[in-house]
Order: sequence, then C-alpha cells, then structure tokens
Amino acid sequence: MTTSDTATHTQPFQAEVSELLHLMVHSVYSETDIFLRELVSNASDACDKLRYEAIANPALLGEGDAPKIRIIPNKTAGTLTIADNGIGMERQELIDHLGTIARSGTKAFVSKLKEAKDGLGLIGQFGVGFYSAFMVADKIVVVSRRAGESDVWTWTSSGGSGFEIARASEEEAARVARGTEIVLHLKDDAKKYLETYEIERIVGAYSDNILFPIELVPEEGEPRQINSASALWQRSKSELSTEDYKKAYQQIASAFDDPAMTLHYRAEGRYSYAVLLFAPSTKPFDLFEPNRKGRVKLYVRRVFITDDADLLPGYLRFIRGVVDSEDLPLNISREMLQNNPQLAQIRKAVATRVVNELESLAEKDAENFAKIWDAFGAVLKEGIYEDFERREKLLALSRFTTTTGEKRALKDIVADFKPNQTEIYYLVGDSIERLKSSPRLEAAAARGIEVLLLSDPVDAFWTSMPTEFEGKPLKSLSQGDLNLDLIPRVDDKDETKKDEPEADEAATIAVIKAALGERVSDVKASTRLTSSASCLVADSQGPSRELERLLAQQNRGMRTKPILEINLRHPMVTAITKAQAGSNTVDDLSLLLLEQAQILDGELPEDPAAFAARLNRLVLQGLGG
Repeated sequence: MTTSDTATHTQPFQAEVSELLHLMVHSVYSETDIFLRELVSNASDACDKLRYEAIANPALLGEGDAPKIRIIPNKTAGTLTIADNGIGMERQELIDHLGTIARSGTKAFVSKLKEAKDGLGLIGQFGVGFYSAFMVADKIVVVSRRAGESDVWTWTSSGGSGFEIARASEEEAARVARGTEIVLHLKDDAKKYLETYEIERIVGAYSDNILFPIELVPEEGEPRQINSASALWQRSKSELSTEDYKKAYQQIASAFDDPAMTLHYRAEGRYSYAVLLFAPSTKPFDLFEPNRKGRVKLYVRRVFITDDADLLPGYLRFIRGVVDSEDLPLNISREMLQNNPQLAQIRKAVATRVVNELESLAEKDAENFAKIWDAFGAVLKEGIYEDFERREKLLALSRFTTTTGEKRALKDIVADFKPNQTEIYYLVGDSIERLKSSPRLEAAAARGIEVLLLSDPVDAFWTSMPTEFEGKPLKSLSQGDLNLDLIPRVDDKDETKKDEPEADEAATIAVIKAALGERVSDVKASTRLTSSASCLVADSQGPSRELERLLAQQNRGMRTKPILEINLRHPMVTAITKAQAGSNTVDDLSLLLLEQAQILDGELPEDPAAFAARLNRLVLQGLGG
C-alpha cells in the first residue's frame, strides 16, 4: 500500500460535475423530495450487485445481514443517513463513481437544466442521482467498504470544486461492515426531511417496490420496515391499481411522467417468466444515443442480472420495465446472454407481445397511443426498416402527416383512394413545410391524391426498400417515372393548360442538356409538374435524393447526379426553345431551371454568386435593360 493510498487526498471534480453541482446548489426546484428516491435507488442497485456477484462468490455475503437499506434521521446532529449493506466501493471506485460522470448525455443534461425553470423532470435521466443530494445538503460524507475487503474509505465534499478521499476512522469502519453509508448534513431549509412522516411519505411514493427492505431507524423507538419490498411484477393484476403501476413505473424507470401504456403478464409453458413493461408518455434524453441501448431489466427468480440484455429490438428501446425468468441460470454471463436460445425465444415473444399491445392501444385508446407516437414514432419506424417479420404490423401502427391531415393511418389512406389509384404515394424531405411546397406534388394534387409527407431521417431508409401495405405498393413522387393519367383530375382548371403552347420535347431537352453538361445525369419531360417549371428526381434503380443527402452528411456515400424534369408548357421552358441555340440566354435559363429546383429542395446552387449574377441579367433583360 502506497503513502498516497493512506494519506488524505484532495481531488477536483470533473468539469462537468462542478457545473452540475453549481446548478444543483443554486437552482430553485419546486420539488426536492427526489433526492431520497435517487439515493435509495442507488442503494438498491448496490444490493442487487452484491446478490449477483455472490452467485459466483458466496463468500462476499460473509456472515453479515441479508441485503437491506436503512434511513437514519438525527435531529440533534442535523444529519440524514442512507446506508446499505450492498456491494460497497473501493477507494478508486469512490473517485470514479462520485467524482466523474461517464454518461454521454451529461452535457445535454446540463444544457437542459440551465434552460429549465424546474429541473424536476430532468434529474435521474443521466446517472446524476447522487448529486441531487446537494439540493438539500451542504456537506456529504460517504463511508464505504467493498464486499470482501478490509479497507474502509471516506469521501467528503461540500459541493464546491472538489472532494477529499481518506481512510475511514475506527468508528466509521466499525459502523460499515459492508456496503455504503451516505451522511447528509442538511441545509437549514431541508430539516423537514428529518421528520419520520416525511421519510415514510417519500418512500411510499417512490420506493415502495424496491426489492430490499427499507428500514427507518428513528431517534426514538424501534427500527421498522416502511416499504412492501415485493416484486410487483410477480403479483396478480387483480391485486394492483393504476396508482400501483404508476409508482412501479416511476421507480423502475427513474421517471416522473405517467406511463402511456402498461403491459403486465406471466408466460407459462416451455419457459416461464413474468413481464412488466411500460411505454413512457414523454421522450427521454438518451433516446437517440448511437448505441440504441434498451432499458428493460433482466431478473432471474427476482435476482437482478443486468439491464444490458437487449430484451427488445432497438426500435422498442423506449420501453421500460422488467422481465423476470424462472428458468435461466442465475450465473448467466454476458457472453451467454448473447447466444442463449431460451433468451432468444423470450426476446421474440416479448417483442411480439409489445407490438400487439401497441396495436390494441391504437384501437382502444387513441389519446394515449398518440402520446407514444408523438414521442417515439420516429423510433418505431426504424422497425419498418429492420424487422421484416413485423413490418406490416408496424406500417399499420404508423401515423403520418399527409397532404390532407395529421396522424393518418395507412388503412384510412387506402380507404380514401381515388378511382383507379393502385399505389400509396409519398414524398421524403427534411421538413413538412418544404414538402408541402414541393412542385413534385402538383400532379397528385390536381387529382386530389393524398400523399404521405415524410420528414424523419429514418423515412429515407425504410422507403429505400420495396414496401407495400395490404397489397398496395408505396411509390415515391421524387424517384423514377410517374404516370397518373388513369386517375381523373378533381376539376378541369388544369385542363386548360393543355391548350398552352408546348415546347418541342426533343429539341428543348437537347438544348438544356448541352447547357447543363455534367451537372445532371439526364433531362426529361415531366409528368408530375402542372405549374412549376422544373424539379429534380432520382433514378428508380438507385437511392433517393434524401437518402443520398443523409449518407453524404455522414461521409458514407457519394451523391449521384440528379435527373432534371421540365414542364414543357411552362413559359420559361418555351422561352428556351425560342431563344437562339448556344446564346447566353439559353445557358442562363437552363441553369436557372436547375438552380431553382435545387433551392426548392433546400439546397444551395453550386455557385451562389454566379446564380445571383445570372438572375440579375435575366431580370434586367426582362425589364428591357
């Protein structure tokens, strides 16, 4: 053991922790009760880890008491102690766990916390639960002994720039035979948390379903257990109320909203397991983390194993809850989890049940399903791309903004098909507003056809595969050829344009191709335009323009040259035919057709300065300048 290990050591907080603590200490919250819930939750995790590690190493339990949590108020000293006899921490673990924040979302959390008038709904979502104690304490002392170790360490901080690590005193070491003791020196305005009725109220509201006994040790009287300490998911649905489920959801998911969907059942047969799952009603901040990690906890016979078992596919990662198996071995390893055929069957069955439950919710409770779709619709649509087996169900679940309304289901869109319509039409882009003004909608609009307007990034991916719904193919309005001639127009106002002079197709295309050169892959007469002069489309055999744009942003692909479609009846196009071939006017008008199509797609012309000069020349020419 080195001198540095035995001497008191002062260390600064990680920069993000310091900023977070400043916000915790100086911000005003409408509710500070959650600090106790967070510390009790951490204590429960420590007891879970001890039980799990003791499967392989029973000696860790020693001769000590069974895992439990104790809450000890001391009005004389003005302290509140939360103690557990769980796994405990070594010196370096104290530094790592209480001096740094490793979660990738911390910067986003701090940013949101600065913006929020009330940070209540943010705490607990970024692994910062311990630091919430600084809302009520001006000094915190942590004493911890790792299970199986003889050394005991103290961590002390007043929420300033850093903390101290030192070897525990004999008195402290005697108190902590195993696990962790957190002593909060409460601020004057937080002394209400020394009242036993306040502690019981908070534990009842947030931590009643913690699996380990929570003992309240009052200054007077005998210690008593203040939580039910039962696995709620193992109880019958008939025994539970809506409020019971809400409390369980908030405790399991470290959440503050109400669940929009609750799924509770027991599977019997070849494999037996209990399932309690919830769909949140609000979006967590880590929803779009690159690893797409799920948050469903795996238990085996009520022993917590891991929350990293990927019990649901990535597109259902917003689901929170518990799966408790009766058959898996308690000593199952991370490697075994990846390849265990029993777990694979559980994954498949649970995923199917969740999707079926979402279908049922969509039919019976549109309001709560709308909450789920608003928060997680873009995530669910990832399954259309990834999950061939459930693609039809996920398409049926999906709700779309269209040219006629919002939250439209495909079955309703098919029911409203126009005469002779055989395809579901869609348009993909980066915003609903830009899609609504796209010239590619003109031919469909003239016939009153409802078009899906798809603006989530994932839309560019799932539409890249051949997709159909109830036998009706989905067809892009921005890719490949389009023929809507068999679908009657809504009225005759556009028919009058057929009397307008039409440019000579072959000659006009040849002239424009010569002017644009390698900027486009082809120039074609358009069947989708009725009033606009031009638009850009992609070839039917390649990726869509939106998918190419997204891949290019990630340096995952080169952009191909687009196809320019022109409206042969538009005055700007007929003007090209009338102008002298090879003249500056022909070149300017041809380039303007391309550049205005790019602008309508949300892109900049290749040379903005040349575009401005070209536009000025044409305007002056039109004014007779």
